Amino acid sequence: MNKKGFTLIEIIVLIIMAGIIIPAIVVPFATGIRGSNKPEMVTTAMYLAHQRMEELMKFDYYGAALTPTDFVAFPTGVANYSGTNEIHYVDNNFNVVGDGLLTNYDRRYKRIIVRVTDPENSTYEIYAVVTNFP
Repeated sequence: MNKKGFTLIEIIVLIIMAGIIIPAIVVPFATGIRGSNKPEMVTTAMYLAHQRMEELMKFDYYGAALTPTDFVAFPTGVANYSGTNEIHYVDNNFNVVGDGLLTNYDRRYKRIIVRVTDPENSTYEIYAVVTNFP
């Protein structure tokens, strides 16, 4: 009897093996697909942070927009992204200097920090220092 085909045992073994192997392949693939929008969120957040930094950097050192302040929210214009910026006087080593401890020499540097938070609550920061040389 030269009948070709599979026995019932072979088919059952194949189904059991497929039930074990397919989830092992699909789960990492699905996880990769789910996280594939992260680079887009990072790019958007960094774009918004740089955009805000450029807005702040165009002002004069003594302008009202660069008045030292703790974190202040700003509108990003993109849903689910929030932004804040902070401006402080810093010394020559870029350490924050309290207003009561400032001398005219210390008032030459202002540090600007811009933070943007994406929809997954990851925060991205950029820093800049502006100066006023006499």
